[in-house]
Amino acid sequence: MAAAMQRRKLLILETDRALRRELEAVFSDLDVTVCETSEQTLATVRRTEPDVVLFDLGTAHKPAVAAQSLELLRQILNISPDTKIIAMTEHDARELAVAAVGLGAADFYHKPLDAGVLSIVVRRALRIRELEEENWRLRERTGAMALEGIIGVSDAIRSLCRAVEKVAPTNTTVLLLGESGTGKELLARALHRLSGRSHKPFVAINCAAIPDTLLESELFGYEKGAFTGAARRTAGKLESGDGGTVFLDEIGEMPASLQAKLLRVVQERTVERIGGRTPLSLDLRIVCATNRDLTSLIGNGGGSFREDLFYRISEVIIRVPPLRDRQGDSLLLAQSLLQQLSARLGKPTRGLAPDAIRAIQAHRWPGNVRELENRIKGAVIMAEGAVVTAGDLGLEDPGDDPEYLNLRVARQRAEAQAVRQSLAVAQGNLSRAAELLGVTRPTLYDLLGKHRIDAAQFGRHAAGAADGGAMKADASPAAGGATSLVTDAE
Repeated sequence: MAAAMQRRKLLILETDRALRRELEAVFSDLDVTVCETSEQTLATVRRTEPDVVLFDLGTAHKPAVAAQSLELLRQILNISPDTKIIAMTEHDARELAVAAVGLGAADFYHKPLDAGVLSIVVRRALRIRELEEENWRLRERTGAMALEGIIGVSDAIRSLCRAVEKVAPTNTTVLLLGESGTGKELLARALHRLSGRSHKPFVAINCAAIPDTLLESELFGYEKGAFTGAARRTAGKLESGDGGTVFLDEIGEMPASLQAKLLRVVQERTVERIGGRTPLSLDLRIVCATNRDLTSLIGNGGGSFREDLFYRISEVIIRVPPLRDRQGDSLLLAQSLLQQLSARLGKPTRGLAPDAIRAIQAHRWPGNVRELENRIKGAVIMAEGAVVTAGDLGLEDPGDDPEYLNLRVARQRAEAQAVRQSLAVAQGNLSRAAELLGVTRPTLYDLLGKHRIDAAQFGRHAAGAADGGAMKADASPAAGGATSLVTDAE
């Protein structure tokens, strides 16, 4: 434990020279940095990202100083959200300490200085920081990035990993649906790698990249003399994938004339070369992908996609969400790609400037992960500074730092939402709402007061509108997606 503590960084902001020396002595076993001004503190936080920051908020008798201290606290957490802040206050500044905790401070300490007590407070914050890091490493090993090449911590990615792990050991035909650039081929490769066929070939065929006149011969192969230029017998890609997995990308672009032949392959697992007369039996796992709505091609697209083929290739459908719907993943992907591409291109590894972080989080990413990779690659090549900026990425800086929501605020918001939802369902009936929440009526009254919720607005007329909206939300495609599996990458 002592060895771990020696590696931990503590930043102290204190203008009193004597107190600074005393604090340095108390925490002599830590890597201590001392600052005298707010400007020095922010610069040091940006440079070193300390584990704990300890500073004096001032006194309630000097509101202007206290306000500046709280603003400094907010700025520190914007720069380094994982840093633990311990706010020191005078004994008569209880409300100031509470305000600091409300903004995200990990703890507070009332002066005068008691070295033993303050040491316990600081080391408790350091231990929390250690546990968070251990938890993050564990999540990386066990779930957040369980599939090779697929990076993310969003619920969508976790659902994908679980779905792929369940489906992979079977021989089920899988259809991957998602926008271009979301990583459908990575998912197909993961399905192959986690199956019993991993030692056999994985054959990827892009149905949109091969001209219609050549696609049939590429897929099915041909016998010698089957057509002009067929000088020798040639096996098709389907045949070369025997025993393994065949991935048919952009299946929605396959010509109608070939869909009937593919249907036979899917149904009977046999293939017949062009010019041949003897069907060849194949042992194939077939995975298909498309960014098109196949059901619309069946119904409203003039029958450009066969309905019977659709049902054959969609035994299991996995819907791949766009990057804009993967909360928190765009920045994680950007940081990983920055390291990978810097090493691959032989460029110095750079970090992301604050404006680049803001821009990445705000951008909608219409091109999904492929667009992100291209922008990072261009920035690695062209950037001249020590960090990649929003300008290097070709993105606009939205200007405002994202809001880092601490756990207390998140719980409060979820609690308020649950109360409003129960009142809407109960049409303003407090007894029924309390029952739905699993609390007593007095507790519900406390919650109404705490979150300033007027129960009267959830009466029968208002609740009808609320319930109608909820029913519409439940009937949306997102809700209906419970019958399919959702995830992403590339």
